Amino acid sequence: MLSELLKEQRRNIDHYFDHLDLSAVDPVIRECLSTQGMIVFTGVGKSGIIAEKIAMTMISTGTKALYLPPTNFLHGDLGILSEKDLFVLISRSGETEELLNLIPFAKKRGTRILSIVSNPSSRLAKNADVSIHLPFQKELCPFDLAPTSSTAVQLLFGDMLAIALMRSKGFDISSYALNHPSGTIGKKMVTTVEDLMFKGPHVPRAKPADLLIDLLVELSNKKCGALLVQDEEGNFLGIFTDGDLRRSLQQYGPEVLQKSIGTLMTPTAITIEKHQLAWEALKIMQKDPKKFVMILPVVDQGKVAGILRMHDIIQAGIS
Repeated sequence: MLSELLKEQRRNIDHYFDHLDLSAVDPVIRECLSTQGMIVFTGVGKSGIIAEKIAMTMISTGTKALYLPPTNFLHGDLGILSEKDLFVLISRSGETEELLNLIPFAKKRGTRILSIVSNPSSRLAKNADVSIHLPFQKELCPFDLAPTSSTAVQLLFGDMLAIALMRSKGFDISSYALNHPSGTIGKKMVTTVEDLMFKGPHVPRAKPADLLIDLLVELSNKKCGALLVQDEEGNFLGIFTDGDLRRSLQQYGPEVLQKSIGTLMTPTAITIEKHQLAWEALKIMQKDPKKFVMILPVVDQGKVAGILRMHDIIQAGIS
């Protein structure tokens, strides 16, 4: 049964993508971008829940938005609307009386109206300043009654609209961080590599001419699983890891202890700048799912600044 439901819902969603009129989407985006005030959302029932979610997504991605239930508007909250705002009414049928009753009052306040409906000939569509038709074939509900596929396409469209506005406004990652100061998202946005890396005397360092036998204590005591090789000015030259030690012993035997670290190191190591976000470092480390990088050398304009372990990123709650 589950397999059949998934196939049916995929057909329903594909119908939306195949029949959405892209030429009608641009006017909606332009209307939202030209709004000087707030984008105020409302809807009834399941469409209202979707309307609230879209408003919350817009708020967190740099667009001034608000959700209010339709009954609130008729009991005093109409006062929030002005000629600078955009009033967004979401309804599958476009015939929801609670929403239709709001239109005359919103127009008296000079507020422009955007309807998001799945019935292009509905009264809501005809009375709005701008309207977008979200096509859907049928609900996933076997009686074609419970809002399922229709709310799915509402959410898909709303998320697309929010991100289109985000991109158009040049809303960057630093702005996103200001809106998410706590929780997992907040940690991802504000925790830098420098916050988590080993630094100063805790960084295992070596010079290219140093012999491996003289560096074993440094490699073991610093508990980072690697040595960062640098020149006299502190410029990063390469890395020598526990794995390199095992491979070198297999290749050279006991003689490897008398070799210089400069001949054994990996000079093409991936590095990261100390000011970058820790979650960016984690993405680099996990880029190849077959071979995770457990340690990253941290540099500051080419000079050794520290060393970062995947363990410390995950322990900080960034994953």
